[in-house]
Amino acid sequence: MSDSALQEPSALPTLPDAPLSAGRSSPSHGAEPTQTQEAISDELKTRLDKIIYSDIGISTLLTRLKQSVASARDFSTFLKKRGSLEEEHAQGLRKLSRVINDASQRTENRQGTYSSSYKEIHRIQERMVDHGLQFAVSLHQMSDDLHELAGNIERGRKQWKQTGLAAEKKVVDAESLAEKAKSKYESLAEQYDRVRTGDKQGGKFGLKGHKSAAQHEEELLRKVQNADSDYAAKVQAAQTARQELVSTHRPQAVLNLQQLIAECDSGLTLQQQKFATFSEKLLLGQGICIKPLKDDANASFGPKSLAEVVRQVDNQKDLHEFILSHEGNPGAVASEQIKYERHPVLGGTGASAPAAPAQPASQNKRLSIMPQGFSASNVSSPTPPQPQPHNGDRLPQSPYPPPQPETFTPPPAGTPPYPVSGPPVPEPASQVHVPMAGPPPMDKNFQANLPPLKPVFGVSLNDLYARDGTAVPFIVYQCFQAVELFGLDLEGIYRLSGSANHINHMKALFDNDSSQVDFTNPENFYHDVNSVAGLVKQFFRDLPDPLFTNQFYHQFIEAARFDDDIQRRDSLHALINSLPDAHYATLRAIILHLNKIQEHYTQNRMNAGNLAICFGPTLMGANSGGNIADAGWQVRVIETILNNTFQIFDDD
Repeated sequence: MSDSALQEPSALPTLPDAPLSAGRSSPSHGAEPTQTQEAISDELKTRLDKIIYSDIGISTLLTRLKQSVASARDFSTFLKKRGSLEEEHAQGLRKLSRVINDASQRTENRQGTYSSSYKEIHRIQERMVDHGLQFAVSLHQMSDDLHELAGNIERGRKQWKQTGLAAEKKVVDAESLAEKAKSKYESLAEQYDRVRTGDKQGGKFGLKGHKSAAQHEEELLRKVQNADSDYAAKVQAAQTARQELVSTHRPQAVLNLQQLIAECDSGLTLQQQKFATFSEKLLLGQGICIKPLKDDANASFGPKSLAEVVRQVDNQKDLHEFILSHEGNPGAVASEQIKYERHPVLGGTGASAPAAPAQPASQNKRLSIMPQGFSASNVSSPTPPQPQPHNGDRLPQSPYPPPQPETFTPPPAGTPPYPVSGPPVPEPASQVHVPMAGPPPMDKNFQANLPPLKPVFGVSLNDLYARDGTAVPFIVYQCFQAVELFGLDLEGIYRLSGSANHINHMKALFDNDSSQVDFTNPENFYHDVNSVAGLVKQFFRDLPDPLFTNQFYHQFIEAARFDDDIQRRDSLHALINSLPDAHYATLRAIILHLNKIQEHYTQNRMNAGNLAICFGPTLMGANSGGNIADAGWQVRVIETILNNTFQIFDDD
């Protein structure tokens, strides 16, 4: 099957427009129908005819037809909503795919096999989008067709309801009049019989004599005769009406109602069959997009599967091609070493003095981060090398002299430049001064005692990710952990300010070596959770590129301007997915954390709106190219994300 758009099936099975009484039971296990089964079928037909041609037949069929119309309308609504969801999903996927494709073409992104593979992934996504959009269009058309069918059937139902029930009512009224005429006729006949037989009913007629009795008898006879004629006429009219109903009106109404039921049910079944067929074609088409079918002839030249496209990325080749692309750069030549030449005025002969041996680059790097207690002469002297502080060691500036060469023991091979986990190995007290565990002393010289060996404040999230290997900075993890352990029920958390002195001291701790900080012990942040909250807000304010990035700032503001909650949420969701990995992971961590804060609103009085006010400018950046009028939109961005935490981020 090719990746063509979904087409309406050319030959879907249709149902015959047969009346209800023509139903047949299917033979079981593939056997031929027997006389017993035929007899059962005839019996069923007789039972059905007995009901549908009775006085309740028309009303029963009208009720059944009403159910069919309701079912058709319900399935039409389902098709319409499913089509809208498919269209929304496809449009969102297309928008995201194009944003990522545009990003892949920027010069700051990788080229080579990665770029070509990424473009092929984009084309595969576009084909999947086309399938989804065609599926949505088909569902909308099916919904409209079924809705129109239900409307036509409903109009037919009302017409035959009026016609059929009117004929039934005419017969009921005629028979009711005949019953009334019969009662009147029987009453007058009984009176006449009593007068005719001499029953004066207690002397009722004795006062008027025999002449009056005879006149009364004649008068009653005339009334009886008139009542008899009227009764006979009413019975004849009722019989004629019922005969007309049974022979004409009722069969006609029953037949038309059965046809309407069959038409409605067949139309509903047809749309269900089309839905099943289109759904299968959609799934098959999406699967073929990801893994195209190939035969032996074009196995090597046919379209690639998604897995094959990804596997064609050659990282080593891309790296080599990128480096070789700078081969023509004028700076891509080895520069000559600078030579010292003494000027002839000072007695120089023009000959260069012997050059000092070049120090390795790694040594120069270590000198640049060396504490002031060490001098360059100690390193460049011919004596054995002095131990240098690693990036992860918390070695403060010390008044003690550096360790003597004879005490130096080279570290074992493979030792990392800084400890991966656990506290640093303590040095002898006579060689280096190690700060005591627990909270540092609160004095003015505290920051001088802890040099920024591994700064985190003012460093971009991408650089921290590349250096430390964790997408969420360790300081963010530690601060959130402290707040969730000790500050969830604290009123005004993230709104009330902490101690500036405490914040500065903790900032120096993290800039020295964040891996050595443990905020599960409240003594390490002076039992001051508000200062921890202020510290993490300070970290986000000091980022060179805000959490939401300068690149996407205006797009986030524009997304916040949507009045429709769903449209605003989905627009923000698409932009969040476009953030760099470190920014996305950190944003996910802070939103999940703030969601826990707002879950304790009854205790801490910090709902989504209050938290958004506290974090809007902090996370989006006060100097991101916006103006003061954007403050409200910044708050709306954070509040929308908080209110849709688990629609945007997975809780795992």
